[in-house]
Amino acid sequence: MACQSVSIISMDEQALLGLNPNADACYRQKAMVYFEQLKESQDAWEVCAEALAKGIYRHGCLSAAQQQLIRETLMKWLQCQLMNSQPEKPFIRNKAAQVFALTFVMEFLTHWPKFFYDILSLVGLNPHGVDVYLRTLMAIDAEVVDRDILHSPEEVRRNTLIKDGMREQVIPSLVESWYQILGAYQQSHPEITCQCLEVVGAYVSWIDLNLIANDRYVCLSVCLEVVGAYVSWIDLNLIANDRFVNLLLSQMSVQDLREEACDCLFEIVNKGMDPTDKTKLVESLCQVLQSAGFFNVEEEEDVDFLAKFSRLVNGMGQSLALSWTKLAKGGDVKDATETLRALEAKVPLLLRLLVHEDDDISANVVGFCYDYLHILKQFPLLTDQQKTNVEAIMLAVMKKLTYDEEYNFENEGEDEAMFVEYRKQLKMLLDRLAQVSPELLLEAVRRVFNSTMQTWQTAPFMEVEVAVRLLYMLGEALPASHGAHFSGDTAKTSALQDMMRTLVSSGLSGYQHTSVALEFFETVVRYDKFFLVEPQHIPNVLMAFLDHRGLRHSSPKVRSRVAYLFSRFVKTLHKHMNSFVEDILTRIQDLLELAPPDNGFPALLTSDDQLFMFETAGVLIVHGESPAERKQALMRSLLTPLTDAFRLLLAKLASEGEEERQAALADCLSHAVGFASRTSKAFSNKQTVKQCGCSEVYRDCLQTFLPALSCPVQRGSLRSAVRSFLHRMIICLEEEVLPFVPAASEHMLKDCEAKDLQEFIPLISQITAKFKDQVSPFLQQVFMPLVLAIFEVLCRPAEDNDQAAALEKQMLRRSYFTFIQTIASSGMNEVMANQGVENIERVLFTIIQGAVDFPDPIAQKTCFIILSKLVELWGGKDDAQTVLTLSECALTLKMIHLKRGPEFIQYLQQVYLPSLQVSPEITQELCQVLQQPDVKVLKNYIKAFFQRAKL
Repeated sequence: MACQSVSIISMDEQALLGLNPNADACYRQKAMVYFEQLKESQDAWEVCAEALAKGIYRHGCLSAAQQQLIRETLMKWLQCQLMNSQPEKPFIRNKAAQVFALTFVMEFLTHWPKFFYDILSLVGLNPHGVDVYLRTLMAIDAEVVDRDILHSPEEVRRNTLIKDGMREQVIPSLVESWYQILGAYQQSHPEITCQCLEVVGAYVSWIDLNLIANDRYVCLSVCLEVVGAYVSWIDLNLIANDRFVNLLLSQMSVQDLREEACDCLFEIVNKGMDPTDKTKLVESLCQVLQSAGFFNVEEEEDVDFLAKFSRLVNGMGQSLALSWTKLAKGGDVKDATETLRALEAKVPLLLRLLVHEDDDISANVVGFCYDYLHILKQFPLLTDQQKTNVEAIMLAVMKKLTYDEEYNFENEGEDEAMFVEYRKQLKMLLDRLAQVSPELLLEAVRRVFNSTMQTWQTAPFMEVEVAVRLLYMLGEALPASHGAHFSGDTAKTSALQDMMRTLVSSGLSGYQHTSVALEFFETVVRYDKFFLVEPQHIPNVLMAFLDHRGLRHSSPKVRSRVAYLFSRFVKTLHKHMNSFVEDILTRIQDLLELAPPDNGFPALLTSDDQLFMFETAGVLIVHGESPAERKQALMRSLLTPLTDAFRLLLAKLASEGEEERQAALADCLSHAVGFASRTSKAFSNKQTVKQCGCSEVYRDCLQTFLPALSCPVQRGSLRSAVRSFLHRMIICLEEEVLPFVPAASEHMLKDCEAKDLQEFIPLISQITAKFKDQVSPFLQQVFMPLVLAIFEVLCRPAEDNDQAAALEKQMLRRSYFTFIQTIASSGMNEVMANQGVENIERVLFTIIQGAVDFPDPIAQKTCFIILSKLVELWGGKDDAQTVLTLSECALTLKMIHLKRGPEFIQYLQQVYLPSLQVSPEITQELCQVLQQPDVKVLKNYIKAFFQRAKL
């Protein structure tokens, strides 16, 4: 038959025949030409897509002859691989493995039960064939076992049947093949050995481990970590046997294989088993490992291997801990005791790994250590050996908490971040140690702390920092009595008090290293209640905060943190600082200056840090013992520089044409408002402001800040700052703020964006809820302008895929409904009632929309609350507003019935109306009317229904 040209119109059936290994040269040539053209054609994807869509090449659509052809083609291709001097490229072999695996999945249970026998008999120990065989096994694992891949219920059922069939028919042969492969290639082809170990690790979880973990395989099991894929679903006995163990142990000495072996063993050890059997398995593995010298971790220089080995040890330790827990809960005292003995025999190895200089190796056994301590926590008394173990773990944790000399405190990178996370794990251990034996921990920390404090002047920073850090960590590890560590347990109180006294009187606050300085101030604030017991130390610590050791430290990181810690220190101890208030204010005066943009001088503190300083200054002034006149003078002295600078900067902003300069000026203005607002945190309410004589000071600030609302540039940031200040003043000045609100509102409603309105509504809601009738005239005036501004923003067009804009509108809609709810709940009927029928209809329509049309449960709930409240407010008189509201209620009920049907009727009948004590007769009557098509009938009935309800 003559070969013909190829047309790329549809999938060429004759060309496909050329894929048959037995096809003649003409067909093979035709197939080659066809697929080359297919690769070059621009519309080739359409051809392939059409074939896929029609499903004509899916396995289930093929005839028996075609399916047989596939099997023969695969085996012929595999046979070719055995004869090739060079293997195919890896991606070709991976694709082939996928095809083999997919064919296996479709045919193993039906047409090809001898799939593995056929492949194994063909490949033997040919390295090219073994490579494809192992890749196929991993591909089968991905298709049948891998839990990370989602499967349909039908696929799950099919996969279960496949695994059952494999266990019954082929797993022993597979395990035998692995053994042969591992033995044959461990020296000559380490890459194949690693592949095989990976396969074993994958299958171990679901096969009989005894096939591997027997006497011959025990040593092999030592290497089975890499074999992890199949371990999860084959019988463990197939692997955990003598033969495998001896083979794997020999591979543990092969440099290229031992890491994979550890991974494989980890999978075996983690497999769910009977607790007694698990203990025996772990013990047998440990004996082999120990006799082979793997427990001598100090002699091992390969940290990568030790990282894998420590993970394995952690798995063995946690498995034993879990076995002990199960046995103890089951009342099996004998086996539980044996398991605990086995676990505690591993503690020396655990400690050697825990103190290893490589933090990754140490971190890998934290879980084992934590679980062991959890067991000890359950014992009322510890044996001498257990106490020794606890003390050894404490010392290990204390040692590993220590910084390396290379740690970069000023520019922390990835290594530093990893150590911080590692320290968190160690802290977890320290907390658990405190639960096991608080006395031992307290004594151990005290011993380390006191020893270091005797030589802190000459000790390396790492030792000094960790000594203070341990004192700090005690505060969280040991329970505090009534929130304080200096009452209750006398021994603990005495020890902590002694260490704190040493800390603050030793001069250590002058240690120059950043880490020590930070730890000193952190600890002082952590134990600020100490100074209530011994207030004589406050002056010295205050000076440390205020001078070069703290707020004026050479490190910006220290200065920033100390600004926050100083505010906490003052809040707790301000009653003991009355005689120092004005001295402190004088010393921090330069730290309270508003730094204008581009002034050329680097500020000691950032604007965020300054917020804490202004709050601290406010607390010192307000809670000091000075008379009101002096407090007023101090507060005015604190805030006047801000208001003076604000006026000058606002004038500059109005005339500034450069956008970058405008933004810098607006930031500075916002900081000024924020600083003034932060000082008011010292006041709890209007009464405290009046008592301090500060009302006028804050009114002057308001007068200064409000003009910023009408600034034509940088409107967003300025409005946000002034709004926040108004929120604070509503609390501090109460009704004295009201004269400023109308003008402020007028400015804030001009040229609004969604975010502006969303921030403005809470301010109006706060005023409404707080002042109620006092602000009714203002609310009546501002109500519709605010509502119309909201409507205008919500109606603005936006791109369909603009998720940010959609979210802004959703949040604004919620804020709008919350505002209406606030007015309705505040009992100010007249605010809405006096807006005119047309406006009220419009507002009520939006509430109905919110209750029914928008898929936003939060908004819907608010809308129904509003409707219920309006019925309550207007239901007493048969006026126009009442009729209107009841009409909207009827429409709402009708819409819910249209949307939810029988579900809604059932809810009314069985849940909602009975909860209101509505009689069954009236309930039935309402539900019948609700189901009638004419809504007018429902409207009339609802009116009568509520009239009866009020009688």
